[in-house]
Amino acid sequence: MTQIRNDLRNIAIIAHVDHGKTTLVDGMLKQTKVFREGAKTEERILDSNALERERGITILSKNTAITWNDIKINVVDTPGHSDFGGEVERVLNMVDGALLLIDAVEGPMPQTRFVLRKALELGLRVIVVINKVDRPHARVEEVLNETFDLFIELGATDEQAYFPVVYAIGLDAVAGYEADNLAEDLTPLFETILKEVPPPEIEPDAPARLLVTTLEYDNYKGQLGIGRLRSGTLTRGMPVVRITPNGERHSGKLDYLFTHHNLTKQDVDVVHAGDIVAFGGLPELGISDTIAHPDVTEPLPAIRVEEPTVRMTFGVNTSPFAGREGRAGWGTSRRLRERLYNEVRHNVALRVSEGESSERFIVSGRGELHLGILIETMRREGYEFEVSKPEVIYHEDPATGQMMEPVEEVHIEVADDSSGIVFEMMGSRKGKMLNMRNQHGTTYLTYLAPTRFLLGFQPQFLRATSGMGQFHSLFYDYEPVIKELPPQRSFGSLVAMEMGTATGYALSHLQARGTFFIDAGVEVYEGMVIGEHIRSEDLDVNLTKSKGLTAVRTKNYADEVRVKAARTMSLDDWIEFMADDELLEVTPESLRLRKRILNAEKRIKDRKGKEKMLSS
Repeated sequence: MTQIRNDLRNIAIIAHVDHGKTTLVDGMLKQTKVFREGAKTEERILDSNALERERGITILSKNTAITWNDIKINVVDTPGHSDFGGEVERVLNMVDGALLLIDAVEGPMPQTRFVLRKALELGLRVIVVINKVDRPHARVEEVLNETFDLFIELGATDEQAYFPVVYAIGLDAVAGYEADNLAEDLTPLFETILKEVPPPEIEPDAPARLLVTTLEYDNYKGQLGIGRLRSGTLTRGMPVVRITPNGERHSGKLDYLFTHHNLTKQDVDVVHAGDIVAFGGLPELGISDTIAHPDVTEPLPAIRVEEPTVRMTFGVNTSPFAGREGRAGWGTSRRLRERLYNEVRHNVALRVSEGESSERFIVSGRGELHLGILIETMRREGYEFEVSKPEVIYHEDPATGQMMEPVEEVHIEVADDSSGIVFEMMGSRKGKMLNMRNQHGTTYLTYLAPTRFLLGFQPQFLRATSGMGQFHSLFYDYEPVIKELPPQRSFGSLVAMEMGTATGYALSHLQARGTFFIDAGVEVYEGMVIGEHIRSEDLDVNLTKSKGLTAVRTKNYADEVRVKAARTMSLDDWIEFMADDELLEVTPESLRLRKRILNAEKRIKDRKGKEKMLSS
């Protein structure tokens, strides 16, 4: 028999990236007296991950809980970037409602469409929060109409389309029922949550059942699982069964039991149905596992996520500098395999499979950013490895046998005077324009373009628009493969000919050949890419040459050797620059690009052999 639990609400905060989710949560936490008076707090409290703070985006979903008028509100902050859509798809299973934040100037954006579609499919009650209403050029009425149109377009029911609206300034932590009449705090938002989000329906007398939606690791308690208790009661120390999605049963015991309160987990002895629970004590856990009373025989429906569209090859570092900079013993294939397969257990949008050898693994994800964050995370943990250039994943249409490739829906926001270069760049990438509008000196463009043609496009786009353009893409569908090849890199690589230390003398004589990625005094090895050639072909150069010593003194002997500063390359820049015959060496201290075949003579033979095969 089902009951209503009126003392609890479970909500998620969903939005397009940078529309203010995490900042609004900051205000909610502060106004519910989570912190003592005068306590110093950081901005974006829930973005605790170092990478999240550096990039200014939410990568991992976070759980917190606040209390308002004696009612507990479990809040889940979700990522806004579609590359981390797996996080969104997982956590929406735990909640009954969602706050959809929309920027009062930008309106509904591509990731707004993505997260809203997921919420509507699950039948969640959605509260629309039009945020940043104090911005210049705020389009409150237009944005509200565009949001309603989006609900209808995504197939919202009549009840879902009749959504409540709250207006807010997240940075000031104020909200109201009218855009020009905001309260002094977030009270209207809290009141709307309590009124509109349905309390959880529970079966208190049924056997306990919980679906694992998030995994965490604690240095003292080991692996922790998080999920919403669907029915029954869990108590500390009780025996449970873990049922995997394919029906395997494993017995265990709950050694630890927590609920969320403010920013911490509280140790509890008993948890009742409807609450979001963290637990530990089981030797193994996986996303979509069902934790239940031993009497339960059937698992809960597993979480389904969309398939990856991009893949890279991760492998053991094979460069001459291997083993110098990573943690001792962390560069082996065993360590790499263990780390990647552990990632799959909680990163549900990721796929890992064995590569062409025991030292290589194919890692598939939602996009370049999704894979790039994994690379950066492993690098900071102390791993040393090498990765290949990203490539798209093709599908075969079962009905026609035709090869299909992923296509992205691209949304671009750029100043009017930069729109010409964007038209040209998207045209060369087979983009089909769907929509264009101009407003307040800004051009908004919508395209469909093959994912294959967009790999490495974002850094080029930012350079072309002087860093002022906004580029967002969202998986659209699979379409027949286009025969043409994507635009190739127009410049070749400068490649070191031998191992040694780069000298200022050699660099000064070679700088007319291109742009360097290294400075004098840096160690190099044969086959290492040290710069960008001014021509389309690669060029092998000697960087270790030094000035010969003679007894002759000349007037210019003491002249300074002037070398242009090296170009600083980030991980994203390296991934964009990398050619098909190159690998990126990743260590905790360095990122080095290298040729797959280090020896120059062998590279020439390999290239000629491939050309001969193609001609025959």
